[in-house]
Amino acid sequence: MPRDDIALSDLGTAADGVQSAAHKDESVTETNIIPFRLPDENRLDHFIKRDGETFAGSHLIVDLWDASGLDDIAHIESVLKRCVEVAGATLLHFHLHRFSPEGVSGVAVLAESHISIHTWPEVGYAALDIFMCGDAEPHKAIRVLEEGFRAGRVELNDLKRGRVAAR
Repeated sequence: MPRDDIALSDLGTAADGVQSAAHKDESVTETNIIPFRLPDENRLDHFIKRDGETFAGSHLIVDLWDASGLDDIAHIESVLKRCVEVAGATLLHFHLHRFSPEGVSGVAVLAESHISIHTWPEVGYAALDIFMCGDAEPHKAIRVLEEGFRAGRVELNDLKRGRVAAR
């Protein structure tokens, strides 16, 4: 059962009293990856093994600039559903919310994780977050976004989440 009585001082502290890495003096970087033991090789865990690395999933942070169609819920839904399709992902739930006077926020919940969008139509900007694990190919969604929203510029940050140290 969820607890509502957690104090701010409890945040960032593990149940056994060990301070989380985010609150230690040392910063968390790619070079201090915590060793993690993957389960039996035959277990279907959806971790990705590519180019000598093992990681939980690809997390793409996408900024669209000089874009259009950012206040049209039907259009946004169509473009995002196409992203799910071309990436080979599985849509579980879809929700979009239109703000007044303009702007849309929403999420496509996937079996492989999610795609979220937040739009600022008044300046032609959209912020998207695409996180997928397993066999899904999130990079294929970038062209769909660029074409679907007729973006003048696309900025992409590509993160590998849950990197596993070599055994």
